[in-house]
Amino acid sequence: MRPTVHDIAAAAGVSLATVDRVLNQRPGVRHVTRAKVETAIRELGYIRDVAAANLAKGRTYPLVFILPASDNSFMHGLNAEIRQAVLRSPAERTDIRIIEVPAFDPAALVAVLEGLSRERPCGIAMVATDAPEVRAAVDKLVRERFPIVTLVSDLTGSLRHHYAGVDNIAAGRTAARLLGRFLGSRKGEIAVLAGSMLVRDHRERLEGFASVMAAEFPDLAVLPVLEGRDDPEVAHRLVADALGNVGIVGIYSLGAGNRGLIRALKEKAVDRTLTVVAHELTAYTRAALIDNTIDAILNQDAGHEVRSAIRILKAKADGLAVIDAQERIRLDIFVKDNLP
Repeated sequence: MRPTVHDIAAAAGVSLATVDRVLNQRPGVRHVTRAKVETAIRELGYIRDVAAANLAKGRTYPLVFILPASDNSFMHGLNAEIRQAVLRSPAERTDIRIIEVPAFDPAALVAVLEGLSRERPCGIAMVATDAPEVRAAVDKLVRERFPIVTLVSDLTGSLRHHYAGVDNIAAGRTAARLLGRFLGSRKGEIAVLAGSMLVRDHRERLEGFASVMAAEFPDLAVLPVLEGRDDPEVAHRLVADALGNVGIVGIYSLGAGNRGLIRALKEKAVDRTLTVVAHELTAYTRAALIDNTIDAILNQDAGHEVRSAIRILKAKADGLAVIDAQERIRLDIFVKDNLP
């Protein structure tokens, strides 16, 4: 039978109120008395059910999600998943707020982080822009005991507590393997469309992609990256211009801008021997898979990432361990034939 607070009180020779003060780290308990209670907890093997205690106290967790404001279908989907989490707030005891900042703008992101240090939410989840000033702002908040989770794009080298997203180097390597296998013995050039090299997920995908291409598909030359800034119009113009190069046999879209990519491919009536691999399953990329404009999609589950971030932030706020296996985000590969 599991020990209870009554057992602790009896073993330590104190009142239930004193045990409650010690468990909740409140003042008003003498050092000697606190030591007796802590000894009784250890000897009895008492394990506190933090979730039940918080439920009994009616505790809520104020959480903030910081997202880039851009015309990016995946980010729109991520935002929608967070809004679904807001609807679950009464059951999950959360109070979730979404803050949007201009995409790829480190100064704007830092300004929001500095403002949150005065508000003191229980936790912050953010799509990170990888810049020294952002890293410094995150480290400052962590030292001030704010739980922080990076979402989708990581901020390695910082003190952030956890990353909720796919392994982006592995994602890039997988894209290269798919393109190389699809193209077989063909020779030619591969165009790469990104949002911005200011975000780590795009840089890591490119790193993984380029390494496999160089090592295993040397007859396929990777062209300089086209940065579409998550803007479908910019992406459309860049891809349309690139398609004037008759040597291109494949395209890897490693970030957003897929609407612009798809429009450029359709307008140019591209020879369907061109192979296209892109990221994120949206309404637009789903339709492009079905009509054979895109050959394969690498997808991350935005809903899983949001739920994972919430679980981790609540655990950190309560001083509990994170179950790593539960929070591992899977990379899915979709072609026309296995769409969910």
